[in-house]
Amino acid sequence: MKHVHAFIDGKRVPGTAHYENISPADGSVISTVIRSGQTEVDAAVIAGRKAQPNWANTPTEKRADIMEAFAHAIREHSTELAQLDCEDTGKPLSQARTDAIVTARYFGFYGRAIESYYGLHLPVDPAFHAYTRREPLGVCGSVIAWNYPLQLFGRAVAPAVVTGNSVVLKPADETPRSAVRLAELALEVGFPPGVINVVPGIGAEAGAALAAHPGIDHVGFVGSNPIGISIAESAAKNVVPTVLELGGKSPHIVFADADLDKAATFITKGILQNAGQTCSAGSRLLVEESVAENLLERLKRNFENVTIGAGSKDPDLGPLISVKQQTRVSEMVQRATGTVITGGKVPDGAGDGAYYLPTIISDVKADTEIFQQEVFGPVIVTRTFADEAEAVELANATDYALMAAVWTRDVSRAHKIASRVRSGQVYVNSFGAGGGVEYPFGGFGKSGYGREKGYEALDSYTATKTVIVSI
Repeated sequence: MKHVHAFIDGKRVPGTAHYENISPADGSVISTVIRSGQTEVDAAVIAGRKAQPNWANTPTEKRADIMEAFAHAIREHSTELAQLDCEDTGKPLSQARTDAIVTARYFGFYGRAIESYYGLHLPVDPAFHAYTRREPLGVCGSVIAWNYPLQLFGRAVAPAVVTGNSVVLKPADETPRSAVRLAELALEVGFPPGVINVVPGIGAEAGAALAAHPGIDHVGFVGSNPIGISIAESAAKNVVPTVLELGGKSPHIVFADADLDKAATFITKGILQNAGQTCSAGSRLLVEESVAENLLERLKRNFENVTIGAGSKDPDLGPLISVKQQTRVSEMVQRATGTVITGGKVPDGAGDGAYYLPTIISDVKADTEIFQQEVFGPVIVTRTFADEAEAVELANATDYALMAAVWTRDVSRAHKIASRVRSGQVYVNSFGAGGGVEYPFGGFGKSGYGREKGYEALDSYTATKTVIVSI
């Protein structure tokens, strides 16, 4: 794609205003991108409104078959889709391939799940036949982030369309190409024109116009806390439900009886995957005093053995999304208190690429910026604890509550800590950076509200209608 168009009502819309899509690996121009505005958003919402009633009345089995066909098409085009995201995000090619396969899984999973998604019979009074129906909301607007363009498309679109809604999706400014290509493939496999529409552009323009549009019946957003608040305010003015996933500062809680080799492996992957640009990244390490030095030695060795380079070369660690993000990470690390054990700078020879070394900072105080706020880079901060009570206190010491991991061989302790840690997902002796398609995902506090993934996501895109019939 030398030029990225919008995809509205089954047609390419090139637009009149454009911006440049920049490679984070070397600063070169990948493509030009339509700068969608109110005109394109209006057209997409109108197309979604026109297509939605017939799509909602399509038999469930037929919708499920189209979802399965789309999943197959995504797998067939996984190399092409992975290449687009590798170039746009800078992530290693193998990680982008995984993203493509998981995206296919979203459509396969929900295609099967919808055929057993029923309402309830309410046997309250024998004089009445009472039951509930789950009905689609209408036109769903979605604004997604740049860190997982393929997966976030699947996460937002699959449960929305399978329940009979149409979608208008605004991809991130930096990563527009895979969303447009997916919309084209969706049309090819049988989705009617207008059911899936994509409006690339600048967030403050296209994203804001979509969130505030009076023709939208649901808004989903993945991104930063300040923009999420703005999105929710816009939706509230139209009395529209929202699902917000706004990030995290997820802790690993490692007790002295843990398998340290296994923990070190998962902790390393959990912060370095996608260069640490993951809302659910395990960015805080809380470790029992007696094993802290031992675990940090393992992590330091892991971090310093990481290969770094352009995503197309499939290293362990690619660049950050932009030089702007590289600067933000550098400045946060420079302001941090504690001891930099490894990393803490831009690697030698980075040139115009947005690279940053894997970084460990120990003895970080709980009330400091880098302990409290997302870095969104390959940076983990650590501190020790003396007992379970202190471990839980430190884990819950931020406004974010998206994910956590507990490392211990004591099963009773694992369940006890899992119940006391405030987090949308808690892993025990593992870590999945968001988990599978099947696991409900979302947070508490400033991590947002609502749940995506799993069966629960179907509830987010439908409303309950209760029917009471006098017999």
